[in-house]
Amino acid sequence: SDVGSQKERVVTEEEWLQKWEMGNIGFHKEQGHPLLQKYLDVLLNGRSGLRIFFPLCGKAVEMKRLADMGHSVVGVEISEQAVKEFFSDHSLPYCEEPVPEISGAKMFQSTSGNISLYCCSIYDLSSSIVGKFDGVWDRGALVAVNPRDRQRYARLMISLVEKNSSYLLVTVSYDPNKHKGPPFYVPESEIKSLFG
Repeated sequence: SDVGSQKERVVTEEEWLQKWEMGNIGFHKEQGHPLLQKYLDVLLNGRSGLRIFFPLCGKAVEMKRLADMGHSVVGVEISEQAVKEFFSDHSLPYCEEPVPEISGAKMFQSTSGNISLYCCSIYDLSSSIVGKFDGVWDRGALVAVNPRDRQRYARLMISLVEKNSSYLLVTVSYDPNKHKGPPFYVPESEIKSLFG
Protein backbone atom coordinates (compact mmCIF):
# COMPACT_ATOMS: atom_id res chain seq x y z
CA SER A 1 0.00 0.00 0.00
CA ASP A 2 1.27 3.46 -0.83
CA VAL A 3 1.54 5.45 2.36
CA GLY A 4 4.16 7.73 0.87
CA SER A 5 6.81 9.03 3.22
CA GLN A 6 4.70 8.26 6.29
CA LYS A 7 5.72 4.63 6.63
CA GLU A 8 8.77 5.41 8.78
CA ARG A 9 7.28 8.40 10.65
CA VAL A 10 7.30 8.10 14.42
CA VAL A 11 5.55 10.42 16.85
CA THR A 12 6.83 9.90 20.40
CA GLU A 13 4.77 9.92 23.60
CA GLU A 14 6.66 13.09 24.56
CA GLU A 15 5.43 14.80 21.39
CA TRP A 16 1.81 13.88 22.21
CA LEU A 17 2.23 15.16 25.78
CA GLN A 18 3.68 18.38 24.40
CA LYS A 19 0.65 18.86 22.11
CA TRP A 20 -1.58 18.77 25.19
CA GLU A 21 0.71 21.08 27.19
CA MET A 22 0.83 23.62 24.34
CA GLY A 23 -2.91 23.37 23.67
CA ASN A 24 -2.12 22.15 20.14
CA ILE A 25 -5.16 19.85 20.12
CA GLY A 26 -6.96 20.65 16.88
CA PHE A 27 -8.08 17.01 16.87
CA HIS A 28 -10.33 17.65 19.90
CA LYS A 29 -13.96 18.32 18.96
CA GLU A 30 -15.69 20.54 21.54
CA GLN A 31 -19.15 19.57 20.21
CA GLY A 32 -18.32 15.92 19.71
CA HIS A 33 -17.83 14.20 16.38
CA PRO A 34 -20.73 14.35 13.89
CA LEU A 35 -20.02 10.82 12.66
CA LEU A 36 -20.71 9.31 16.09
CA GLN A 37 -24.06 11.08 16.13
CA LYS A 38 -24.77 9.78 12.63
CA TYR A 39 -23.77 6.17 13.38
CA LEU A 40 -24.66 5.92 17.07
CA ASP A 41 -27.41 3.40 16.26
CA VAL A 42 -24.83 1.18 14.54
CA LEU A 43 -22.60 1.29 17.63
CA LEU A 44 -25.42 0.60 20.09
CA ASN A 45 -27.48 -1.70 17.84
CA GLY A 46 -30.52 -1.32 20.09
CA ARG A 47 -28.56 -2.48 23.14
CA SER A 48 -28.34 -0.75 26.50
CA GLY A 49 -25.81 -0.92 29.32
CA LEU A 50 -22.87 -1.53 26.99
CA ARG A 51 -19.18 -1.33 27.83
CA ILE A 52 -17.70 1.09 25.29
CA PHE A 53 -13.99 1.64 24.74
CA PHE A 54 -12.40 4.91 23.64
CA PRO A 55 -8.79 4.24 22.56
CA LEU A 56 -6.52 7.33 22.81
CA CYS A 57 -9.55 9.15 24.20
CA GLY A 58 -8.13 12.58 24.92
CA LYS A 59 -10.99 14.45 26.56
CA ALA A 60 -13.69 13.35 24.10
CA VAL A 61 -17.06 14.80 25.11
CA GLU A 62 -18.85 11.70 23.78
CA MET A 63 -17.58 9.73 26.78
CA LYS A 64 -19.88 11.71 29.07
CA ARG A 65 -22.79 11.54 26.62
CA LEU A 66 -22.59 7.74 26.39
CA ALA A 67 -22.21 7.41 30.16
CA ASP A 68 -25.27 9.64 30.61
CA MET A 69 -27.17 7.21 28.34
CA GLY A 70 -26.42 4.40 30.80
CA HIS A 71 -23.34 2.88 29.20
CA SER A 72 -20.07 2.13 30.92
CA VAL A 73 -17.18 4.00 29.29
CA VAL A 74 -13.51 3.09 29.46
CA GLY A 75 -10.81 5.18 27.82
CA VAL A 76 -7.06 5.19 27.61
CA GLU A 77 -4.92 8.29 27.17
CA ILE A 78 -1.21 8.98 27.65
CA SER A 79 -1.81 12.58 28.81
CA GLU A 80 -2.85 12.98 32.44
CA GLN A 81 -3.64 16.61 31.62
CA ALA A 82 -6.22 15.49 29.03
CA VAL A 83 -7.83 13.06 31.48
CA LYS A 84 -8.06 15.66 34.25
CA GLU A 85 -9.42 18.26 31.80
CA PHE A 86 -12.16 15.81 30.79
CA PHE A 87 -13.39 15.55 34.36
CA SER A 88 -13.08 19.29 35.07
CA ASP A 89 -14.73 20.28 31.75
CA HIS A 90 -17.79 18.25 32.78
CA SER A 91 -17.61 19.10 36.51
CA LEU A 92 -17.41 15.39 37.26
CA PRO A 93 -15.98 14.32 40.60
CA TYR A 94 -13.51 11.45 40.31
CA CYS A 95 -11.04 9.36 42.23
CA GLU A 96 -7.55 8.43 41.15
CA GLU A 97 -5.77 5.17 41.86
CA PRO A 98 -2.69 3.31 40.66
CA VAL A 99 -3.06 0.37 38.26
CA PRO A 100 -1.09 -2.40 40.02
CA GLU A 101 -0.42 -4.34 36.80
CA ILE A 102 1.11 -1.33 34.99
CA SER A 103 4.08 0.51 36.44
CA GLY A 104 3.37 4.24 36.74
CA ALA A 105 -0.17 3.98 35.34
CA LYS A 106 -3.19 5.60 36.97
CA MET A 107 -6.89 5.04 36.60
CA PHE A 108 -9.24 7.97 36.99
CA GLN A 109 -12.82 6.96 37.70
CA SER A 110 -15.93 9.10 38.00
CA THR A 111 -17.46 8.77 41.45
CA SER A 112 -20.59 7.45 39.71
CA GLY A 113 -18.33 4.63 38.50
CA ASN A 114 -19.45 4.59 34.86
CA ILE A 115 -16.39 6.37 33.38
CA SER A 116 -12.91 4.90 33.88
CA LEU A 117 -9.96 6.52 32.13
CA TYR A 118 -6.56 4.83 32.18
CA CYS A 119 -3.55 7.11 31.96
CA CYS A 120 -0.84 4.98 30.35
CA SER A 121 0.32 3.68 26.99
CA ILE A 122 -2.46 1.82 25.20
CA TYR A 123 0.00 -1.03 24.63
CA ASP A 124 0.17 -1.62 28.39
CA LEU A 125 -3.51 -2.58 28.46
CA SER A 126 -4.93 -6.07 28.10
CA SER A 127 -8.31 -7.69 28.55
CA SER A 128 -7.13 -9.04 31.91
CA ILE A 129 -6.81 -5.41 33.10
CA VAL A 130 -9.74 -3.66 31.38
CA GLY A 131 -12.02 -6.53 30.41
CA LYS A 132 -13.78 -6.81 27.04
CA PHE A 133 -16.01 -4.34 25.24
CA ASP A 134 -19.33 -4.36 23.40
CA GLY A 135 -18.38 -1.33 21.35
CA VAL A 136 -15.39 0.76 20.30
CA TRP A 137 -15.38 4.38 19.13
CA ASP A 138 -12.04 4.76 17.32
CA ARG A 139 -12.28 8.38 16.22
CA GLY A 140 -8.64 9.34 16.15
CA ALA A 141 -6.65 6.40 17.42
CA LEU A 142 -5.75 4.26 14.40
CA VAL A 143 -4.82 7.42 12.47
CA ALA A 144 -2.64 8.61 15.38
CA VAL A 145 -0.80 5.32 15.92
CA ASN A 146 2.62 5.26 14.30
CA PRO A 147 2.33 3.36 10.98
CA ARG A 148 4.84 0.73 12.11
CA ASP A 149 2.64 -0.03 15.17
CA ARG A 150 -0.66 -0.57 13.34
CA GLN A 151 -0.59 -4.38 13.43
CA ARG A 152 0.22 -4.35 17.13
CA TYR A 153 -2.62 -1.87 17.70
CA ALA A 154 -5.14 -3.89 15.66
CA ARG A 155 -4.22 -7.14 17.47
CA LEU A 156 -4.76 -5.41 20.82
CA MET A 157 -8.10 -3.94 19.75
CA ILE A 158 -9.35 -7.29 18.45
CA SER A 159 -8.36 -8.89 21.77
CA LEU A 160 -10.44 -6.32 23.68
CA VAL A 161 -13.78 -6.81 21.93
CA GLU A 162 -16.58 -9.27 22.56
CA LYS A 163 -17.80 -11.50 19.72
CA ASN A 164 -20.87 -9.38 18.87
CA SER A 165 -19.25 -6.00 19.36
CA SER A 166 -19.54 -2.95 17.11
CA TYR A 167 -16.38 -1.10 16.07
CA LEU A 168 -16.77 2.39 14.64
CA LEU A 169 -13.58 3.60 12.97
CA VAL A 170 -12.94 7.05 11.52
CA THR A 171 -10.02 7.53 9.16
CA VAL A 172 -8.97 10.31 6.81
CA SER A 173 -8.21 10.05 3.13
CA TYR A 174 -5.58 12.25 1.48
CA ASP A 175 -2.33 12.08 -0.47
CA PRO A 176 0.22 10.87 2.10
CA ASN A 177 3.06 12.44 0.13
CA LYS A 178 1.68 15.91 0.88
CA HIS A 179 1.23 15.59 4.67
CA LYS A 180 3.57 13.84 7.11
CA GLY A 181 0.84 13.06 9.66
CA PRO A 182 -0.65 12.60 12.12
CA PRO A 183 -3.39 12.01 11.34
CA PHE A 184 -1.87 9.30 9.21
CA TYR A 185 -3.40 8.03 6.00
CA VAL A 186 -4.64 4.44 6.37
CA PRO A 187 -5.78 2.97 3.05
CA GLU A 188 -9.00 0.94 3.08
CA SER A 189 -7.06 -2.14 1.93
CA GLU A 190 -4.89 -1.90 5.05
CA ILE A 191 -7.94 -1.55 7.31
CA LYS A 192 -9.31 -4.76 5.78
CA SER A 193 -6.01 -6.60 6.27
CA LEU A 194 -5.74 -5.34 9.88
CA PHE A 195 -9.31 -6.01 11.00
CA GLY A 196 -10.63 -8.54 8.45
